[in-house]
Amino acid sequence: MSNQFSDRSLVIKLIFLVIGAIFVIRLSFLQVFTDKYRIKGDDQALRNITQYPPRGLIYDRNGKLLVYNEAVYDLMVIPRMCKGMDTVYFCEMLGIDREEFDQKLNKARKYSPYAASPFMKQISKEEYARWQSKLWKFPGFYISQRTLRIYDRPIAAHVLGYVGEVNEKDIENNPYYKRGDYIGKSGLELSYEELLRGTKGKKVMQVDVHNREIGSYQNGAFDSVPIEGLNLYTTIDAELQQYAEELMANKRGCVIAIEPSTGEVLTLVSAPCYDPNLLVGRARGSNYNKLSEDIAKPLFNRAIQAQYPPGSIFKIAQAMTALQLGVISPGTGFPCDKSKIGCHNHPSASCVQEAIKMSCNPYFYYTYRRIIQQEKYKNIYKDSQYGLTVWNNYMHRFGFGERLGLDIPNVRRGNIPDTAYYNHWYGKERWAFSTIYSNSIGQGEVEVVPLQMANLACIVANRGYYYTPHLLRYYGPDSAVVDSFMVKHETGIEKQYFEIAARGMYDVVHAPGGTAHRAKIDDIAVCGKTGTAENKGIDHSVFVCFAPKDDPKIAVAVYVENSGAGGVFAAPIASLVIEKYLRREVKRVDMEKQYREMAPCQSLPLKYRPAKKSKRR
Repeated sequence: MSNQFSDRSLVIKLIFLVIGAIFVIRLSFLQVFTDKYRIKGDDQALRNITQYPPRGLIYDRNGKLLVYNEAVYDLMVIPRMCKGMDTVYFCEMLGIDREEFDQKLNKARKYSPYAASPFMKQISKEEYARWQSKLWKFPGFYISQRTLRIYDRPIAAHVLGYVGEVNEKDIENNPYYKRGDYIGKSGLELSYEELLRGTKGKKVMQVDVHNREIGSYQNGAFDSVPIEGLNLYTTIDAELQQYAEELMANKRGCVIAIEPSTGEVLTLVSAPCYDPNLLVGRARGSNYNKLSEDIAKPLFNRAIQAQYPPGSIFKIAQAMTALQLGVISPGTGFPCDKSKIGCHNHPSASCVQEAIKMSCNPYFYYTYRRIIQQEKYKNIYKDSQYGLTVWNNYMHRFGFGERLGLDIPNVRRGNIPDTAYYNHWYGKERWAFSTIYSNSIGQGEVEVVPLQMANLACIVANRGYYYTPHLLRYYGPDSAVVDSFMVKHETGIEKQYFEIAARGMYDVVHAPGGTAHRAKIDDIAVCGKTGTAENKGIDHSVFVCFAPKDDPKIAVAVYVENSGAGGVFAAPIASLVIEKYLRREVKRVDMEKQYREMAPCQSLPLKYRPAKKSKRR
C-alpha cells in the first residue's frame, strides 16, 4: 500500500514540476525572447511624439523674405485607445459629421490600430485654441505641432514650388519619411528638400489613464532634438519678379532674366501665374484640381518646359557657327532673294552685322547651306550628313538640345535634329540641305526652351561663354555655394565674332532699319534680336536682349504666345524689365501701362500697331 501511495505522490510532484517548468519557460520567453507585451504596455503608458523641425526659410537675392513658416497642428489618433468617448460631442467640437469621423478613424485603423496617425491635419492655432482644453476627454487623441509654409508675396510660384504630404513612393524611396510627413513637391522646395527639411526629433511622454501627458519618460533619456533646416538665399530679385509677372498678366508666355557674368537667374516668370499660397493648407487639394483643370495651364512652367520654334533669334547662333567654320566672313553679303525663302522688304545685307540687324531670311538660308554643304564629299547626302553633324555639335555648345542644369525639376532640352533623326524620318541618304533648310531661320524641326533663349543672350553678352543658369545663390549660415554653378562653359567660337553679333543686336534696337525700336531705352545701350515663330494660329512673339552693350548686367528672353511679330509684343516687355532692373524705376509710364493692360488677342492701339505684318523678324 505504501508503495502505491508513494507512486501517486511521485506523479503529483511530477505534475507540479512540469507545470512550474511551463510557467518558468513561458515567463522567460515573455521577458527575454519577446517584447510583444512590453510594447503593448508602452503603447498604453508612453507616447512617441515626432518633433518636426522648422523648415528652412527662403529669401531673394537682396535678403527679402519669400517663404516662412507658421505654426499649425495635426490632430493625431491611436485607434485602439478610442474607447468610451462621446462621439457626437467630439464631432460637434471639430465641426465634422459622424460619417466623416468614421471614415477618418477607419483610415487610421487600416494604417495601424496601435500606431499614431493623422486624424485631421493642419489645424490653425485659432481653431485649436477653441477646444484644446477639452481634448483630454477623448482617449486616443492628441496634438502634434508642425509648421506650414507661407509665401510672403503672391509671386514666383513656379520657382519656389510647394510642399505636400509624402506618398507611398516617397516613403519607398527614402526611409527617412513616414506617413504624415511633408516633402517638397516642386520647384526649389523639391530640389533642395534635404537642405530645407532639417532633421526630425523625438519626444517620449508618459500618459495617464485619461490620455493626459504627465511628464517626460525617464527624464528625456530617449528624446532627441530636431535640427532646423537651412535657409536658402536665391538669385531671384523679388521686385523684378513681381514687376515681370504684372507685365505678363492676361498673357501666355514667359520672361527669363539672367545676370550674364554669373548665370544667376534674376526673374523666371511663366504666364499665366498663380498665387503659391493656393497650394498651402487643407484647401491645397481642391485648389490644385482647379489649377490643373484650367485651360490656360497655370501649373505648366513655360519657361523651362515649353518647347517652341525659336524663330529669328536662332540666326545669331547660325552666324557665329558659320564664322567660326570659315564658311563665311564678317564681310560676306548675300542677296535678299525671296524666291529661296520668304522675307520682309529691306535692302540686301552686305555683311553679317547688317544681316542680324535686318533679320534677312535669305541671308541665313545661304549661310546655313554653307554650313550643311561644305563640299567635303562629292555625294550630296554624305556631305549634308557631315555638315549637319558639325552644326549639331556647335548648337549643343550654345546649350541648345541640353537641359542646362537649372536647379529646379522638369527642365526640358528642346530638339536639335541630328543625322539619326533625319535618317529615321527620311531614310539614310534620302535627305540633304534642301530637305532641312527651314532650320536656318529657327523653324523646321528645331525647338528650344525659353531658358535656352535667355542663355543665348548671355553668351553674346559674355562674348562666347555662359555659366549654368541657377536659382540658388548660397545657403546656410556659412553662405555655402554649389561649385558646379561656377564652371564656365565655352562655345569654342572666337570672341571677335561675338563682337559682330553684339553690334548687330545693338543696331536691331538703335539703328535705322532695325526691327526692335520699341525696345529702345534712353541712355541705355540695349542689344536685342526679334523673332516671330510661325504657329498654326497667330504667330508667337520672341525677343532676346542684354544691356548695357559693353558692360552687360542683365540678359532677357521674352516669349508671348499668339501675339505676332517679336518687335511688337516681346521687345517692349523685355525693355521694360531691363529698365526696371537697371534704374529700379520705369520712366516710360505710358508704355508700361499699355503693356500691363494688353492681352495678346486684343487689337493694338494705333501707335503700337506695326505698319505692316512682318514675318520671322
